[in-house]
Amino acid sequence: MEQFATEDQQVEAIKQFWKDHGTSLILGAVLGLAGLFGWQYYSESQMETKEAASISYQDALETLVADDNAGPISALIESGEVSGYSDLASLIAAKQAADKGELEVAASYLSKVATNGSDESLKQVAAVRLARVQLALEQHDKALATLDIAKDEAFVAQVEETKGDIFAAQGNFDKARMAYSSALEKNTNNRLLQMKLDNLAVTAG
Repeated sequence: MEQFATEDQQVEAIKQFWKDHGTSLILGAVLGLAGLFGWQYYSESQMETKEAASISYQDALETLVADDNAGPISALIESGEVSGYSDLASLIAAKQAADKGELEVAASYLSKVATNGSDESLKQVAAVRLARVQLALEQHDKALATLDIAKDEAFVAQVEETKGDIFAAQGNFDKARMAYSSALEKNTNNRLLQMKLDNLAVTAG
C-alpha cells in the first residue's frame, strides 16, 4: 500500500480516489441492494401465491365435504393460478359428478387433466379414471385409446385391469383374460381382480 508523508497528502489521495471511482462504487452498491430486495420481493410474492392457493384448495375441500358445494372447486379450476391445484380440483369435481351419475360431466373434467395436466402422475391418474368413465358410457374404443396415456410402470396393473374390463364388456374374453393375468402379475394380492379372472370362464360359457 502506498505510504503518504503527510495527513494532507492522505486526504488528497482519498478525494482523488472518490473522484475516480466513487460513482461506480455507489452505482454497484445500489444495484446490488436493488437486486437483493427485488429477489426477496419475488420470492415472497411467489410464496404468498402458493400459500393462498393452498389455503383456497383446503377451504374448497372442506366446503365440498361439508356442503357438497361445487362453487369453490369451480373457482379453483378456472383460476389457473397454480395449475397443480387446478388439476386436483378437476379430479375432485369429476368424482363428484360421477357420484351423481353425471358421467359426461365427469369425462369432461378428466379429459382436461389427462390431456393438458401439468403433473405427469395426475395426468395418468386422470387417464385411467377417464377410461373407466368411458367404459361406463360404453365408449369402448375411446376408453382403450385413453389408456395409452398411462404409460408409467406404476399404473400397469390399473391399466391392464381396466383393459380387461373393456375387453370383457366387448365379449372379447381371450384378450380380457390376458389383460387380467397381466394385471395380476403386478398386483398378486388383488382378490377382486382374481375373481374377475375366475369369472371369465363362467361368463364366456
